[in-house]
This record gives sequence, structure tokens and C-alpha cells, in this order.
Amino acid sequence: MSDDDTRTELYAELAAVGPYGTRPGHALITLVEPHPGHEYAYNRWYEDDHYYAGAMAMPWMYAGRRWVATRDLQLLRYPEKSAVAQPVTTGCYLSTYWITAGRYDDHMRWTVAINKRLNRDGRVYHDRTHVLTAFQDHEATVYRDGAAGPRDVHALDHPYAGLVLQVVEAGTPEQRPQLLEWLRSRHLPKRLAGSPAAMVTVFRPTPLPGDRMTYVKQVEGVDTRLTLLWFLQADARACWETFFTGLDTAVGESGLGRVELVAPFVPTVPGTDRYVDRLR
Repeated sequence: MSDDDTRTELYAELAAVGPYGTRPGHALITLVEPHPGHEYAYNRWYEDDHYYAGAMAMPWMYAGRRWVATRDLQLLRYPEKSAVAQPVTTGCYLSTYWITAGRYDDHMRWTVAINKRLNRDGRVYHDRTHVLTAFQDHEATVYRDGAAGPRDVHALDHPYAGLVLQVVEAGTPEQRPQLLEWLRSRHLPKRLAGSPAAMVTVFRPTPLPGDRMTYVKQVEGVDTRLTLLWFLQADARACWETFFTGLDTAVGESGLGRVELVAPFVPTVPGTDRYVDRLR
């Protein structure tokens, strides 16, 4: 079969069956470190090609947003000894994508195949390290203002001023449901009240397929971790001390787990190299 054969006749069949709601049932969350000296080239490759050909053009991936951590934002991260990033400042760029609920398997079949094709065609930038790359299942969304304001389906399109990535690890796999319930019903509502964070989405990681690209390592903590995305209406630097320090203490005192990463970001400006000169 040639590259020109798009098998158009199959599209009507595929569109007529299966889930097609708007809920973000799954996510791709990927934290990447471009190698020193490759920051500009990596940013242009990702924005001009990979964000589209390697993500948004795929079936069932319907929203995306890139975020960046300048050096001053990197220095706010904790804990110093992180199981996610070594050193904890590693990972300048974060990309987040929503995938339609119930379409994870369909999307994975496409993404594995297209990334193999992109790699074969010389359209993968290899001078980078995947710090944390995982497809994740949605577990909960907690809102600061109840029914008012944007929903999680809008989160990657709404012009939020910043994002905080938090990774928590349950003490045991059996404790993760308890940790999730504590976060959802007690900890997050209390932390969100009066804060600049409009919502927090909570995900749990899933294993990557065995035929994944070899430069992406297998996901750790699939039985114990939870990934939280805090969507901010203010720059994290302006509210960090008041609202985002001590998250590790709170989780530790619950007796249900520990924090492995708390990391702030600002949104990139598509089509520009803004912030690239402030990564080191």
C-alpha cells in the first residue's frame, strides 16, 4: 500500500461507531528536557511539526497545550530528591493533551504507528530526554468555584496564566484509592479555596505499549502514582509562597503517600521562541 492510499472508505465506518463524547477521559502528559545547545531547534521542531503531526492531527486527541519552565520557575520545584526528575530542575517543556473517553485503545494504535512513520521519515528530534511521558486515565476534577467557570474539557483551550504539575505516590497500591479520595474530598477543596487555581485534574498513569518508541522509557508507578494538574489564573511566581509551598507536608501528614514532584510552568506562545533564552 502506497502513502497516497488513504483508505478513505473506512472513515465513514469508523465515525459511525464508538464513544464520541467531550469528556477528557484520558490524557498524554509529557515532560521533556532538550539537550543543552538544542533548545531553539527542539522548540521549533515541536511547535512547527510534532505538536501537529505527532499529536493534534491524531484521532481522538482533541485539545492540547504546551507549557515551559524558565530557570526561575525550575528553581521553585520540590522535593529536592525527586523520583520523577533528577535533578529536580530537569524538564523544561511540558505538553498536555486530552483524549476522548473510551478512545484510548484506538488512539494508541494510531500514535504508535504514526510515531514509527515519523521516525522512519526523519521527523523525530532525538536531542532530547523524556523525563516523564505517560498516557493517563482521568480520575477526578475538583473545581474551586463549583459550577461556575470553565470545565475540564475547556482547560487546555482557556487562557490560563500558568500550570502546576504535581506527582504524588501512594505508600502501596492498596492505598491509592484512599489517597485519591482524600485528595478529592478533603485536601484539594481546602487548597483551592481562595487560591488562584480554578481547578485541579487528577489522573493515574497507564503502562506504555510494548511496541512504543525505544527512546521513551516505560512508565513508573502505574499502580501507585497520581498526576495532578493545577490550572492557574495567575503567574505561579506571584502566588507560590502562599499557595504552593508545603504540598509535600500535607500529603505526608495524611499517612497515605508522598509528593515526588511539584513544578510550576507558564504557557508557551505558539509560533515564537519566547522563553527559550531563559531556560538555563
